Amino acid sequence: MQRRDWLAGVAAAPLLPGKGAAQGAQRKVLRVAFDFAETGFDPPRVSDQGSLRINAHIFESPLTYDHLARPVRLRPQTAAALPEVSADHRHFVFTLRQGILFADDPVFQGRPRELTAADHVYSLKRYYDPEVRSEHLYQFENVGILGLSELRRQALKDKTPFPYDTEVPGLRVLDRYRFELRLSEPAPRFVHLFASPVFTAAVAREVVEAYADDPMAHPVGTGPFRLVQWRRGSAIVLERNPRFREQVFDSEATDGDPALQALAQRLRGKRLPMLDRIEVSVIEEDQPRWLAFAGGDLDALALPSPFATLATPAGQLAPFLARQGVTMQRALQPAVNHSFFNFDDPMVGGYDPPAVALRRAIALAYDSALEIRLVLGGQAEPAQTMIPPHCFGHQPGLRSEMSQASIARANALLDLYGYADRNGDGWRERPDGSPLELRMATRPDQRARQTSELWKKRLSAVGLRIRFDVAPFGELIKRSLAGQLMMWGFTWGASNPDGDFFLGLGYGPNAEQSNDARFRLPAFDALYRRQRVMVDGPQRLALMHDASRLMLAQVPYIPHHHAYATDLKHRHVRAYIRHPFNGDWWRFVDVG
Repeated sequence: MQRRDWLAGVAAAPLLPGKGAAQGAQRKVLRVAFDFAETGFDPPRVSDQGSLRINAHIFESPLTYDHLARPVRLRPQTAAALPEVSADHRHFVFTLRQGILFADDPVFQGRPRELTAADHVYSLKRYYDPEVRSEHLYQFENVGILGLSELRRQALKDKTPFPYDTEVPGLRVLDRYRFELRLSEPAPRFVHLFASPVFTAAVAREVVEAYADDPMAHPVGTGPFRLVQWRRGSAIVLERNPRFREQVFDSEATDGDPALQALAQRLRGKRLPMLDRIEVSVIEEDQPRWLAFAGGDLDALALPSPFATLATPAGQLAPFLARQGVTMQRALQPAVNHSFFNFDDPMVGGYDPPAVALRRAIALAYDSALEIRLVLGGQAEPAQTMIPPHCFGHQPGLRSEMSQASIARANALLDLYGYADRNGDGWRERPDGSPLELRMATRPDQRARQTSELWKKRLSAVGLRIRFDVAPFGELIKRSLAGQLMMWGFTWGASNPDGDFFLGLGYGPNAEQSNDARFRLPAFDALYRRQRVMVDGPQRLALMHDASRLMLAQVPYIPHHHAYATDLKHRHVRAYIRHPFNGDWWRFVDVG
């Protein structure tokens, strides 16, 4: 979610010429690429991975995760310590470190601007502002911050500006550096939201108000970098934030992992960030992105799936790359690629048996394993449910019946429930005889085109006609939130080590936010609410599994796969280690 405007002609080319290691001893520059365009940089408004990655380096949350600790471990970031939490998990008090400054901006008129508790209270209230239209609001409404939902409803009813200065019992400034939250129900994992700039980034009110006409283009945070150039959909440039506080590398590597322990020892005490500048090119097509890396115009690359066999045959780095000093890091991501059905759409939505049968037949007809092999170059594992690896609630031993592609079973289901070709044109009609045409949204890049071809081939084999609506990613997000898409597929990534978010994709009150399927099933909602207030343990896990089974039965989503992130980097790039949940790992990277 992010963009800007500068430098012509860089959509399929590096931002600057020359090798990364030789860009001058005085400045350390990292050059990378995104494979699709960002949407912007205002935290409550964005959810795409590119925008989130940039925001994670500009904005900060009170907490974070230790960069090298596995399993992941919370630690303070702008907070002075972990929060005080009541025994019933309803009351939280955060204390901020003193002296943390926002990056300079003309709004501050040349004066240092310190981060205060009031900034976090204001930033959290923005999610409730109807004008902001955040798809992340449900993360807070689900736990019931006392008084805020009422403020939102009143603003909607009266059609008046959101009353930011009205104090509520659930979110209060205690003093300059302390703020508290009070919830209507227990939330044992609520603190994890405060380790993610997706949800709890601190913004300065005067900056938001000064740039109200285009807040997506004016991010000002307390993080290690600041945005200095932006060409929307083409290029993004970050530079070291001169106001960033003194921070040194002190991550604690997992016991038993020699590589991480050696890295921690080597970096210990180094001042962060080690980079002076990060240049991000938006290169949507795989081949130009691969060629830019192979030619030395990118320093690191998330391996495009069409080149997986060439670069990593049998999952190992190709010898020709190893001879050039290229190294590889590969990890299964806490993310799920899926397709959703819009339950408000009369063609694919609904809870009656014929509607469920149609969605199940579509899921059975499509072959996710074939997509992994032909489109992704083996760079993924088949998904069984919507909860991905590394998250509480994931079921590694489960083999879902719906994940086993079968044209024969799909045909049998359609026949059984009356989807038949009544006019002899080769395509099935609906049980009432009306036309049946599926419409799936898709992006205009090569990988999406390949996936679309697979969809068309597989659904044609069961007599289902499908057409594709092609649009940029950002436009599709807007249309999805407005309920204007029948079907679409993309990837959701986890921001913390809990599966609640992925179950929340099916929670009825989250419709028009993260619940793109607009799935509303009282039995599922009851299970979701019960597990949400429980501490982690066997009882909660059983409820999560029950909820997952309901989603599999009703098919609001088809879980396709969990991708591997395979990062290639040239020899001069050091400490390029992805964290499964933190998006700010450029903070720890060095070049030279």
